[in-house]
Amino acid sequence: MSNPGVWKTWEGRVVDGKFPLRQWLGGSDHSAVFLTERPGQPSPKLAIKLVVAEVTEADRQISRWRAASQLSHPNLIRILDAGRCRLDNMALLYVVMESAEEDLSQILPQRPLVPGEATDMLPPVLDALSYLHGKGLVHGRIKPSNVLAVGTRLKLSSDQVFPVAEVNSSRRRRDAYDAPETAAGIVSPASDVWSVGVTLVAALTQNTSFAEPASESDPNLPETVLQPFRGIAHECLHLDPKRRCSIAEIQARLEPAGRSVPAETKGSPRPRRPVKRGPVVAGLVVAALLVALVGFFSRGKSGSAPAASSTDPRAPEATSVPKPNPTLSEPATPRKKATVSQGGEVVRQVLPEVSQSARNTIRGTVKVGVRVDVDPSGKVTAARLKSAGPSRYFANAALKAAQRWEFSPQPAASAWLLQFRFRRGGVEALSERATR
Repeated sequence: MSNPGVWKTWEGRVVDGKFPLRQWLGGSDHSAVFLTERPGQPSPKLAIKLVVAEVTEADRQISRWRAASQLSHPNLIRILDAGRCRLDNMALLYVVMESAEEDLSQILPQRPLVPGEATDMLPPVLDALSYLHGKGLVHGRIKPSNVLAVGTRLKLSSDQVFPVAEVNSSRRRRDAYDAPETAAGIVSPASDVWSVGVTLVAALTQNTSFAEPASESDPNLPETVLQPFRGIAHECLHLDPKRRCSIAEIQARLEPAGRSVPAETKGSPRPRRPVKRGPVVAGLVVAALLVALVGFFSRGKSGSAPAASSTDPRAPEATSVPKPNPTLSEPATPRKKATVSQGGEVVRQVLPEVSQSARNTIRGTVKVGVRVDVDPSGKVTAARLKSAGPSRYFANAALKAAQRWEFSPQPAASAWLLQFRFRRGGVEALSERATR
């Protein structure tokens, strides 16, 4: 399974007599991921990963997947089935799981997470890890591609989870996200803590060179990593696993008193994203991702559709909203009139409040659509995301702003579609009456 051209020819085949291979989404040198569906249930879409079966590990891997399918946590990808199959006379293992729209690794090449996205990303990641560690399990591969956005929620992958007590001499350190002791086949909860630290810094700086495997001392963090993230990463990234902080200690640093991000000041260094969600996650994504990775992890790219990840399926997110009468300006909350089509009138337009440093991470345009319900007096009674776009950070800012809009009195309640467009130069708002 080293030729992506061969994998793509498998589209339309059926695995184990029940899981059709729909769209090929990507893969690695030993695995391929497709969209699939349950027999007789065309929706929602699921993901199926095919892995080359290793004779000595096949039974153990299927056992791990089936054990992971019993896990239940809102920030873990659900595993639904696992088994063996053959395609083109090749022995394979398969695992069926939730399909995600995006992962943090798709965001980072475009931009770093802003501090607010990183703050959003960490809690879901930490909550999921705390749950796993409490059950005697480790994740073993915390990295941006495994911080996923599913709807508005940031989730960790779960197909590589395994018991702490399990001897796994086959594991080796593959990149900076793996803890140094992984080179000796040792993986523990402290190894996950190292991976969280590297993922956090990578999300804020788009860089992992500080933690490359050749390092013989505790990593020197980039100067652009600010508090509280600098302190968190420092305590995660000790070469000695016994000196690393615990998940609970990281969570304590993010409590209300300690999780506020320093106000941006003129001339202060600006971290360079990937936590979409976003981020990924209030989490890593998910920053974003729930940040959006997922509402990440975030998950904040520009408005273009995300590319397929190497480890999990992603479907582009629709962001189109009707677009009459744009008004481009810096974020503010001015009281102004904006005439719109179909006989309605906006009497107070509130633009999202985002810092210039956050907008500086944008390439192109980030689009967020919000639907608001308006009572006869013109007040907004409800607001919900119609299209969250690639970044939870910007989506949340748009949602808060939309709740403060005001409209001219009407004979009856109405609904409106608002589209906010974030660019480096400012924020633009478009509005149009919606069909109820």
